[in-house]
Amino acid sequence: MMTDSQAYFDLMRLYADYASVVDAADWDKWVDFFTEECEYKVQPRENYERGFPLATLSLLSRGMLKDRAYGIRETLFHDPYYQRHVVGVPLVLKHDGDLIVSEANYAVFRTKLSQDSTVFNVGRYLDRVRITPLGLKFESRLCIYDTEMIPNSIIYPI
Repeated sequence: MMTDSQAYFDLMRLYADYASVVDAADWDKWVDFFTEECEYKVQPRENYERGFPLATLSLLSRGMLKDRAYGIRETLFHDPYYQRHVVGVPLVLKHDGDLIVSEANYAVFRTKLSQDSTVFNVGRYLDRVRITPLGLKFESRLCIYDTEMIPNSIIYPI
């Protein structure tokens, strides 16, 4: 249980800043939210709950995140869209020294040019957050989405 109100405020700010940066499509800043040795996965709930390792997207270091950011900017061709995140208040599951284990529900809306906004992805974040000299950083971010189906593909981080 987290009893330090400043640490909890910092955690809520991390979640809000992350959503803001991803919604703004600032992929270089997105990478900065993670520790050097990190994990970022987008995985269907069924696979996660059954312990299956298959994930829609699995990046296992900050270098892999940088490659993904480069790919989004420079090499991936797709129908452009905007994302908007709505993130619930984080629930702290464990706080031990410089490690915070937390989760929060999320919903991502997608808007393609000249089209209505639609619900794109809904689920929960399962996070391991490190307190570092540079502030809070994700050591692990699992985006566990509720449906087994995703429309087309996931280009941008969730």
